[in-house]
Amino acid sequence: MLRALHALGVRYLTLTHNRNLPWADSATDEPACGGLTDFGRQVVTEMQRIGMLVDLSHVSAGTMSDALDVATAPVIFSHSSALALTGHPRNVPDTILERLARNGGVAMVTFVPAFVSTACRDWERGAAAEAERRGIDYRNIESRAELDDWVRANPMPTATITDVADHVDHVRQVAGLDHVGIGGDFDGTGELPRGLDDVSCYPALFAELLDRGWTAADCGKLANGNILRVLRDGVDSVS
Repeated sequence: MLRALHALGVRYLTLTHNRNLPWADSATDEPACGGLTDFGRQVVTEMQRIGMLVDLSHVSAGTMSDALDVATAPVIFSHSSALALTGHPRNVPDTILERLARNGGVAMVTFVPAFVSTACRDWERGAAAEAERRGIDYRNIESRAELDDWVRANPMPTATITDVADHVDHVRQVAGLDHVGIGGDFDGTGELPRGLDDVSCYPALFAELLDRGWTAADCGKLANGNILRVLRDGVDSVS
């Protein structure tokens, strides 16, 4: 199946979404196999052999670690942020960011409020608890519409550009400048940080980073340089 998808042009694959697969644990499901099974390791190995990027966003920390154990080419996190700053299971632990630097991969910081703001994460915990009380599966994004009345009565706090910049800075500090990118996830969230409504707002994020001492060249690596390098190293060199 991987080879068929590759022949059709697919060049990266996120190993899980919000639920486990039989061979890989998701970050937002109850652990089932402790990371990757032997078959899951074979999937990662085959992806890298044929030139398909392994995307570790959405997977559990155990799956992240197991994938890095067998990876021989750079991996990516297409839309995750830093666990050390915001305690969401979709975020990347520092121990993994340190290994990502040795792997040569890139962690692309997302804008999802609950991933970059502790206040928004706390609000999401409350929403998830209310969903459980009502018998709604919060992992099912479509089902969250059933919480609209609760959300109107309990609006989410507002995340900011500063929150996102803090995560970008943290990934840089732990993994290094060559291993951080941007993964906004505009189609994956109904709310966005103030001032980051769409891609036209990226210059505002770069301005915040420039004020913190980043150079224009640094911002260029963040904007596209790092992920283009990984595409060349992990895809073009094989394809």
